[in-house]
Formats: sequence, C-alpha cells, structure tokens
Amino acid sequence: MDLDAFRDLLTPRGQRALGDAVEAVAGGADPVLVASRLRKTYDASLTAAALTQARLRERGAVKFGADAALMYFTPDGLEQATRAEVATHRARRFRPGTRVVDACCGVGGDLIALARAGCEVDAVDLDPLTVEVARANAAALGLGDRVTVRTADAAEVTPEAYDVLFADPARRTTGRRVFDPMAYSPPWPTVLGLVARAPAACLKVAPGIPYELIPPGAEAEWVSYRGEVKEAVVWTGALAGGASGGDDGSVSRRATLLPSGETLTTGAGTVEQGPVGRYLYEPDGAAVRAHLVAEVAALVDGHLLDPHIAYITGDGTAVTPWASRYEVLETLPFSLKRLRASLRERGIGAVTLKKRGSALDLERLRKDLRLSGDNSCVVALTRIGERPFAFVCEPA
Repeated sequence: MDLDAFRDLLTPRGQRALGDAVEAVAGGADPVLVASRLRKTYDASLTAAALTQARLRERGAVKFGADAALMYFTPDGLEQATRAEVATHRARRFRPGTRVVDACCGVGGDLIALARAGCEVDAVDLDPLTVEVARANAAALGLGDRVTVRTADAAEVTPEAYDVLFADPARRTTGRRVFDPMAYSPPWPTVLGLVARAPAACLKVAPGIPYELIPPGAEAEWVSYRGEVKEAVVWTGALAGGASGGDDGSVSRRATLLPSGETLTTGAGTVEQGPVGRYLYEPDGAAVRAHLVAEVAALVDGHLLDPHIAYITGDGTAVTPWASRYEVLETLPFSLKRLRASLRERGIGAVTLKKRGSALDLERLRKDLRLSGDNSCVVALTRIGERPFAFVCEPA
C-alpha cells in the first residue's frame, strides 16, 4: 500500500470500500471472491488497500482490542507496535500536561497511550506513509487535539525543547526483526545523543539489549505480559524514579508483570547454590532479563542449581506470580536412552520441554523420544556445572 492509496482510503468512497472489506473479511469469505466482488465497485488500488487494512485490523485486535476496528496499520508498523496494555502501563509515569516528543512514532500506538494519559505529543517519523497512518489513528480515536504528527528524521528533533523524549527505534528491516541496537533506526548512538540533551527520556527497546548499552544512572525495566517478555524500557531523568540503586551512576533494574502491575526491584543480594529440592521454580522471563533471580529465590526460599542458570529449587511450597513451580519426580543425568525409558515407564505421551543452559534442540529431542501413552509431564533440561541433567516434573 502506497501513500496515495492510503489517502484514497480516507475519503468517503474509501471508507465505504473499507467497510465492505471489513464485513467480508469478518464473515470469512474467500479472499479471491471478495477481491473480485469489490473490484466491480472500486478500482484495483483501492480494493487492495481496503482488503489490506481489513486484514490488519483483524490482526490488530490482539494488541489494540476494540480500538483496532477504528485504526489503520502497516504490516511492519503493526508488528512493532506496543500492545495497548503495555503502552498504558508506561504512560502512567507521565504527568498530565507533559510535553513529549515521540521521535519514532510508527503507526502511533504509544502516542495514543500518552495522549490518553493527558500528554501533549509532538510525533515524528521518517516514513511519510507511516506519518499519515499515525495521524489518522490519532484523529480516529478522538485525540487529534493533543497530537501533532509530521515527517522528520528522529536525529533532527530538539529534545531539550520538551519535557520528555520518547523513542521506539525501528527494529525491523524488510520484514525481519533486528536485534543489534547499532542496526536500529535511528541507531543506538544517535538515540543516546538525543537522550543526553533531554530533561528526561523513555526508550522502548528489545528485551535482549546488552546491559553495557544502557546509559549510567538510568532505570531499566523489563515488562512481561501474561508470561511473555514484551520489551525493555530505559527511563532517564525524573522518570527514572522508583527503583532502588542508580544514585552512583549504576543502572537500576526493575521487572514488571502485566496485567497485574506487580513489580520487583533489586535488593536481595546474592543467592546460594545447593542440591535439587522437591520443587523446581522457573522465574518469569522479565525477572531473568532484569537479573533479579536472587530476588525470586528469596520469595520462594530457594537456591540455585547452578550459579549461572536461572532455575531455582527448594522444598517449600511457595506460590508467587514471579515463578512457575514444578514438582520434581525424577532427576536424571541426561542421556536420551535413559530419559526415553523413564517417560515410557510413566506412560508419557505428551511432554512440555523446557531448557536453560542446554544446547539441545527441543524439537529434535521431542521426535527422538518417540512418546506414546496417556499421561503428560514437564521435562526441564539444564546443566549443573559441566554435567547435563533432565528433570522429570509435573506442575505443582
């Protein structure tokens, strides 16, 4: 979809085409037949744009709920867009009336949350089509009076003229996800240059950002939504409050669970290593990314199997949202033959495979186990020191 086709979609005729496309897609009609039917009324370009938006709105409902029915998307923009619950969580740190420059606004998921929180948002993006989409989204959701969107290079914004810099650097190139911050758009050094000039900043980045790239004195927050780590957020200036540490220039660390909003920060110190207990605890990924495994271990009165691997064990029956608990039925020094025999003896036909610190290919292992039976279990693969182990477990 090009810029002219999108603008055509915003006209009264385009809206009728979009309505027809949405109705057809929602009804599950054959895509080829739908396209043929729409082309009897609308030209090929408008038909394609309408069908593209109808399908993207259907996918967008996962991230944006009911708002998706009013919004517009590009494929890459939807992939990178923040889930509404996560964006809303972030926006709670912003005071109403805060003047924010959104330096890489994409299709506008974050500026929507910021505007709803009462912020005045000046948003820019390098791609003219994306700018039109973000502007249309703000208008469609009744936020146009709090938002301006324009085409500009993020590197050219003046963060010192605003209260807060918000940046979500593009992490996709030709449809593929980019993991190296130096390959972000704009690249990480450019982002940090903007941060250095901003009174405060909020940066949305990939969860795997290297610790050494986080600016000194910042707060880094890892956010998990229903057990899946969605993003890391780097807070600077006045927005970096609320987590322990950071006064000496070190990076404060926080993990947050959504939708509950529970948070965990540094404070437990080190955690001991010890033998396999009755239970195995798997910490939430946000706590692992934030290096808060010691804090989770303290919550469950447990210890580590290996000092470098985030599996916790213990005999207590603690219940916490920060870890899943499994009862250890059997501990095996790993060998395929031994594990297969154990599962066969237990009548295991379905297994959930987990691993930390193991190089095994789980799908290959699943095939090699040749399971049959009516029972199910969890197998956790790890190592203790240099020795590989398998733990046959069941959810506690």
